Amino acid sequence: MNRRVEFKNHQREIHYFRLRLVISLGFVLTLLFLLLVRFVYLQVVRHGHYHTLAENNRVSIVPIVPNRGLILDRNGVVLAHNYSGYTLEITPSKVNDLDAVIDELDTLVSIQPKDRKRFKKLLAESKNFESLPIRSRLTDEEVARFAVQRYRFPGVEIKARLFREYPYREHTSHLIGYIGRINESEIQQFEASESAANYRGTDHIGKTGIEQSYENELHGTTGIEQVEVDADGRGVRVLSRTPPVSGNNLSLSLDIKLQEVAEQAFGDYRGALVAIDPNNGEVLAFVSKPGYDPNLFIDGIDEQSWSELNNSPDVPLNNRALRGQYPLGSTIKPFMALAGLYYNKRAPSYTISDPGYFTLPGNRHQYRDWKVGGHGSVDMFKSIVVSCDTYYYGLAVELGIDNMYRFLSQFGFGKKTGIDMEGEASGLLPSTEWKQNRHRQKWYVGDTVSAGIGQGYNLVTPLQLAYATAILANNGVAFRPRLVRQVQRSDNMAAPEVKPEFNLSLNPEHLALVKRAMVAVMLPGGTAAQAGAGTSYAMAGKTGTAQVIAIKQGEKYIESQVAERHRDHAWFITFAPADQPKIAMVVLVENGGHGSSTAAPIARKVLDYYFLGKVPKPLPTVHEAAGVEDD
Repeated sequence: MNRRVEFKNHQREIHYFRLRLVISLGFVLTLLFLLLVRFVYLQVVRHGHYHTLAENNRVSIVPIVPNRGLILDRNGVVLAHNYSGYTLEITPSKVNDLDAVIDELDTLVSIQPKDRKRFKKLLAESKNFESLPIRSRLTDEEVARFAVQRYRFPGVEIKARLFREYPYREHTSHLIGYIGRINESEIQQFEASESAANYRGTDHIGKTGIEQSYENELHGTTGIEQVEVDADGRGVRVLSRTPPVSGNNLSLSLDIKLQEVAEQAFGDYRGALVAIDPNNGEVLAFVSKPGYDPNLFIDGIDEQSWSELNNSPDVPLNNRALRGQYPLGSTIKPFMALAGLYYNKRAPSYTISDPGYFTLPGNRHQYRDWKVGGHGSVDMFKSIVVSCDTYYYGLAVELGIDNMYRFLSQFGFGKKTGIDMEGEASGLLPSTEWKQNRHRQKWYVGDTVSAGIGQGYNLVTPLQLAYATAILANNGVAFRPRLVRQVQRSDNMAAPEVKPEFNLSLNPEHLALVKRAMVAVMLPGGTAAQAGAGTSYAMAGKTGTAQVIAIKQGEKYIESQVAERHRDHAWFITFAPADQPKIAMVVLVENGGHGSSTAAPIARKVLDYYFLGKVPKPLPTVHEAAGVEDD
């Protein structure tokens, strides 16, 4: 029997074919739908975002760094300004072999070893993608030579930049300070602050002095330029531009001519000088000697120059006027006399017999007067004129250290003056509480004896002492010291409002006595008679000598036999004219010996220029002045 064999089921195959076709069509339609959804999401929902990204690929936002504000003295003399120049810069991330590229560049543009060292220092401190200068202040010929060969040096370019310059160099280094390249920690601080956008494209900021303290005023407002770029990142055209706003100019209270005269008067001595107008607190001169050239720091100081400055025994980087802390020696005596009168521990007529030393009851230790054999009969007036140590040893014991602390702190001792410059030291005015907290020791009467003549734990900055002298000169009315007279904004001339900080309300008779005695210091019989001889204006002053090393009981201090760095510091405080002071001044000469022989003559030269226009000759050298014995 024959049976029919079926090899294919056409109906089933057609069914499965149609099923596969429907599934495939559904899959394709699903993909098309998803693609459509994605398209709608990108073109509609996310249109703004991707339009911005596209524009960013086409448009580059270029910050325009503003011109930094100028710094001028009270007479309009420029102390810090800008000038344009060219720099040769390398972006390390775009260069394979830095040393080889620098060697090649050296064949076109002279690159000194110090330039290489400075570049490596900047490289260590900067991000790899930053453009760093290998040479600054290129000549036009050097720019032309490199421009012809530029194609050989990918990652190397010439940029036009504004450079900061300090024409008075050492004379204003500690006052004006300097700008320098922004480091990593400063970048992080800016990124975390509201001013981050304003510092886009900025390479330099103020590091010290006025440049640092008034950074916000000097920097200005960064502008923005929208530039259309091609596929290679080259600018095609400028789409829009928001111009930068230049920084504000600063007009200082400083008189640069007076500053130069003061520097010249110091000769080769180290030290500090601060001159203040006691009627408003304006700083007329602010000297810390020796200084340094701040221009070295702008592009990054080279290792050799840094080593010379940092390792110099003269410590030129130390701002002595602002941060130097020294025993104030006998310059404390006018303030101690006022304290004695204030607390009724001394009357003007009270007289002691000075044998040349002071002893505490029941103690054989002798606290010596600077004059062997003593000054004989001494009242308060004479105690200031001849600077009698013995008088103030006894007065200090009667006052007690805490009364001394309470009274002297009113003149600003032991605390910052609040001058408009960062980095001020606070000095030290001791008390029983301070010693207990600091040394875990009680206060001894012997400590008080030394404090009575400005020794012991007492420390003061030249600025603090100038501030205290200005308060004394102005009859107890205090003005905060300030360096900036005016901020010259584009819309107005903003001058700080000048008001007294406080008025001590000192007894006029007490002030008159102390001032008369300070005038007599400059007359025959006074410790600064030689410096005061022949003045055509009334000059009040007080000399001071601050010990650097201790002298054992029974030993005699002979300056010529002491190493120069171990000699006493010389102080002098003064104000003039004595009846209506226009200037109060402090002079410190480090290891200068005695105030009368070194510090007072400097002050006299400066005052002669200030009042009479006389330009001084330098003082004798350190070695020529050694061996003079007075306070």
